[in-house]
Amino acid sequence: MVLRTVRTAPPTKRSTALSSFTAEAAAALAGPEWLRDRRVAAAERFAAAHLPSPEEEVWRYSRIADLDLAAWTPAVGGPAPIAPAVDDVLSGAAVTVTVLDGVASISELPAEWVAKGVVVATASALTDAAASGLGVVAADGPDVFATLNDAFALDPIVISVPRGVRLDAPILVTNHLATAGKAVFPRLVVRLGEGAEATVVDHVSSGPGAVLSVPLTELEVARGARLGYLHIQELGQDGWQIGSLVARIDQEADLKAGLVGLGGEYARIRTDCTLAGRGSNGDLLAAYFGEGHQTLDFRTFQHHDAPDTTSNLLFKGAVGGHSRSVYTGLIRVDKEARGTNAFQTNRNVKLSDTAWAESVPNLEIETNDVHCSHASTVGPVDAEQRFYLESRGVAPKMADRLIVAGFFDEVVRALPAAGAIAAVRDRITAKLDRTAGDLR
Repeated sequence: MVLRTVRTAPPTKRSTALSSFTAEAAAALAGPEWLRDRRVAAAERFAAAHLPSPEEEVWRYSRIADLDLAAWTPAVGGPAPIAPAVDDVLSGAAVTVTVLDGVASISELPAEWVAKGVVVATASALTDAAASGLGVVAADGPDVFATLNDAFALDPIVISVPRGVRLDAPILVTNHLATAGKAVFPRLVVRLGEGAEATVVDHVSSGPGAVLSVPLTELEVARGARLGYLHIQELGQDGWQIGSLVARIDQEADLKAGLVGLGGEYARIRTDCTLAGRGSNGDLLAAYFGEGHQTLDFRTFQHHDAPDTTSNLLFKGAVGGHSRSVYTGLIRVDKEARGTNAFQTNRNVKLSDTAWAESVPNLEIETNDVHCSHASTVGPVDAEQRFYLESRGVAPKMADRLIVAGFFDEVVRALPAAGAIAAVRDRITAKLDRTAGDLR
């Protein structure tokens, strides 16, 4: 089966009378003229578009039909709300960008970074759209929610590393959604010049109220550059996320992108990774853990657009309680992409009889001389592994906990930010503690 966007019924256009997401609302947001013009153009495109429906293949199994945009109002800036506790998700960050309900503050850059031309700034501090890089990789975005982000992102964060510069410590971008009833549109652009190296950790969290996060991240990895990117999602139990990650990898460049999905009532992220230059490589990793009535939703597109490119995807998830996970993925190999090596693996563990996981990998190959494969599994804790541990005196519930922790470890230890691995393991352990009743 090939993953395609197919409409089997016409979607329902949202009620603009009830929506707060109008061109007038976008025009009222503060910022330089070029950014305001960009927002208004995007809002007009959004007004002419339709919200998707579950009948479309790329939204199949989703909860998009439950989304009522009229229930949310966009964050408009102004004084930042009270900051949350210090973010403990990453150790050793050289620069921290803190974004509270869309209002950003940036710590001081190391002097040697400044001397080398490294930029970590808000888009409003830059001269024009070209300097910001907005839309260079994502264009108008892969879906209508990316367009909505373009219209209502208050002040996108731009990270630019010049040619040949190698950063010796990671950058942490932390987005916290503090105000219930608000929709926030995190926007991050990461641009690496030829031969540059950097690691960026992007953390999103929220308070106890209902919030809507619509992030859009653009990753541009130039020839011979190496980028590590990690997105950690820890929204509160009433939070919603509908996000996009769009990456372009040029000749002989390398991207390792990791996703960790833990929070939210419904949290979705779509990843579009284009291998655009000969010899480029993209590794995509994800660890996700659902509990209660959560739905964690992942869609991936590995697009090979040049010869001798490689991509390797490994997504692993666990679902307990009444939670659900969704994975659909497509490896697409164009006619020009001879010599492609592309792999896609999704593994899921059900911790309760009432949990549910959907896994749909796909291939679309238009040339010869390629090596491509996909695999997926959904099942309970492995009975042979359990028997092995129990036969050596491990208590049954502890055996299951060890198996689940070990199941995730292949992904966790490979995450692109070593300073975040301990925190991710702690979060998974906390999830195991809360779902202990689901085991056995």
